[in-house]
Amino acid sequence: MPDYGRDITFGYFLVPNAADPLLATAREIEDRGLDWIGVQDHPYQRRYVDTFALLSAIAAVTTRVGVFPDVANLPLRPPAVMAKAAASIDVLSGGRFELGLGAGSFWDAVEAYGGPRRTPGESLAALEEAMAVIRLVWSGQRNLRFEGRHYRLAGAHSGPVPPHEIGIWLGVYGPRALSLAGRLADGWVPSLRGDIAPVAAAAARLDEAAVSAGRDPADIRRVLNINGRITDGASEGLLQGPVDQWVDELTDLAVGYGFDTFLFWGEGPDQLPRFAAEVAPAVRERVRAER
Repeated sequence: MPDYGRDITFGYFLVPNAADPLLATAREIEDRGLDWIGVQDHPYQRRYVDTFALLSAIAAVTTRVGVFPDVANLPLRPPAVMAKAAASIDVLSGGRFELGLGAGSFWDAVEAYGGPRRTPGESLAALEEAMAVIRLVWSGQRNLRFEGRHYRLAGAHSGPVPPHEIGIWLGVYGPRALSLAGRLADGWVPSLRGDIAPVAAAAARLDEAAVSAGRDPADIRRVLNINGRITDGASEGLLQGPVDQWVDELTDLAVGYGFDTFLFWGEGPDQLPRFAAEVAPAVRERVRAER
C-alpha cells in the first residue's frame, strides 16, 4: 500500500451530547493545535444536539479548525437541502467545511423519524444520486434538473456557492460502496475497530476502484476515525498503550496504508491533551523522517 505523500493532519471526533460543554471543547481542540472537528450524525439520538446546528456553532466560535459531519445521515437529510446547509456553513466559516456522507444505518431509528428504510442496493443508489444532486446545488447554476429514483431537482436554483471546493468524503465499507467511492468520492472516512486488516483490505479495494475508473488513488483523501486510550503502561492492544506505541502505529497507518488524517476519540479528561501535545507532533515528525 503506497504512501500518497499528503500532509498529515489530526482532529477530534466530538460526540454531540447535549449535556457536554461542546463549544468549550471545540475551542480547546482548536487551541491545542488540532486541524479538524468531526461530529457524528444520529438525529434520532435524543441525547444529541443536531449535527449541522452544532457544526455551524463550532464554526462561529473558532477561526481555523476545519469541521465536517462524520458522517451525515443521508436518509434523514434531503441532499439538496443538505448541500445548501453545507455551502452556508462554508460561507460563514470562510471555507472550513467538508461533507462526510454516509448511506445510512440503524434503519429502525431512521424509520421512526420518518425516513425511508432502504435495502443495501437502494442505499447505494441513493448515495450516488445524492452526490450528483449535492454537486449540482454547489455549482452556482440556475434551473437545475435531475431525475433519479430517490431524488430529483425540478428547476432549482443553486446558491450560495461555497467559497472553496467542498470535498465529499464517504463513510463506506462494502465492496460496491468502495467502488462508488473510488469512482466519485473526494475522500474516504472509515473507522478503525480494533484490527487494521479490514481497513487495509478496504483501502486496497478503494485504490483498485479508483484506478479502474481512471483516477489517481492519491486524489482521494483518507480520513481515519480512531478510538483508543493513551496510557503510561504496557500495550493492551492496537491504540491501547503508551505514546511510543501510538506514534509507531499511526505512522504505519500513514506511510504503510496511505491515511493522511486521524480523528481521535478517547474517554477521560487527559486524552485530548495527550493526543494533541504528545502523539500528533511526534507522528508528524516520524512521518517526515520516514519519507
